[in-house]
Amino acid sequence: MIINSRFFNRSELMGFIALAAVLFVILPLTLDVFRLNLVAKYLTYAFVALGLVLCWGYGGILSLGQGVFFGLGGYCMAMFLKLEASSVENTKIQSTPGIPDFMDWNQITALPLFWQPFHSLTFTIFAIILVPGLFALIIGTAMFKRRVGGTYFAIITQAVAAILTILIVGQQGYTGGINGMTDLRTLKGWDIRPDHAKIILYFVEVVLLFACIGIAQFIRLTKLGRILVAMREQEDRVRFSGYSVANFKIFAFCMAAIFAAIGGAMFALNVGFMSPSFVGIVPSIEMVIYTAVGGRMSIFGAIWGAILVNFAKTSLSESFPQLWLFGLGALFIAVVLAFPNGLSGLWADYVQPRIDQLFASRRAKAGWNDNSVADGAPAE
Repeated sequence: MIINSRFFNRSELMGFIALAAVLFVILPLTLDVFRLNLVAKYLTYAFVALGLVLCWGYGGILSLGQGVFFGLGGYCMAMFLKLEASSVENTKIQSTPGIPDFMDWNQITALPLFWQPFHSLTFTIFAIILVPGLFALIIGTAMFKRRVGGTYFAIITQAVAAILTILIVGQQGYTGGINGMTDLRTLKGWDIRPDHAKIILYFVEVVLLFACIGIAQFIRLTKLGRILVAMREQEDRVRFSGYSVANFKIFAFCMAAIFAAIGGAMFALNVGFMSPSFVGIVPSIEMVIYTAVGGRMSIFGAIWGAILVNFAKTSLSESFPQLWLFGLGALFIAVVLAFPNGLSGLWADYVQPRIDQLFASRRAKAGWNDNSVADGAPAE
């Protein structure tokens, strides 16, 4: 990816370099494998936050059901991993060898048809993108073509998250139920559980995250991105200008779904299981809070928000497990009342002006010195 003044302004370039330095260099050198794997888990939510920047921040579409797409991506990857872990050799003690253990427990004697294609990693990769994308396309078309938006759309996405959770839990024989899919071991014969595998998966995830950052930034800088912002501010004017507002909303919603699904797939790889607890209403709302804390209008701010809030969640849960939900609620209230543009807004309002002033003073001083030397005055 070429980084230039057209792709990133100076502030964004600083954010890009800082994030790259932290994720590629500082954290791998300073954290042990366990903590680094925790950061990898945090970064899976950064994909969701990145999609919400496009969908909510720029498009003005608040989705409270992003856990649905996170879960769909995670379950697609988990199905492939579970099938690989359920070979005849590994399951020879079951009543029906060669099928996942939870199917055998529920007296299913043959692998269901919709599981069959997930023997292929290529199909799985495409499914991670297409299944959530098509699901978002169906929901978006049904809602936006009828001009359903705002609070009503947010409530509907919550309902979808609740329905999918109930469906996953209820179909225990096909999905693993409330326990989810566990004991995920290998990826094409490569054991994903040892420490060196965790490190490799971490770097793969970081590379994917930066690729998604590049896609999001490209969208933001194109005419499409400008239309999304205009649509958020004055939807009727955009519609009267001849643009199909519904189609732009569908696109933003689908991109957010795909980003979330990639994060879900990486979650299944890094953590080694997938369950409906990551699909429902509560995790979906938490994902919105990550974005709001970081800044829903900032790509890098949303990523930092996902990392920092999850770090705070881990730290507080270790010491005061009963207080985390109260802390999360207080944090969201603080964002709404004190800094509505998130951490990126605080940076833009208080830190960035000082940095700009410092650069300006240094340029002015350098220019004065150059003139003084040119005029024959002694240089400092």
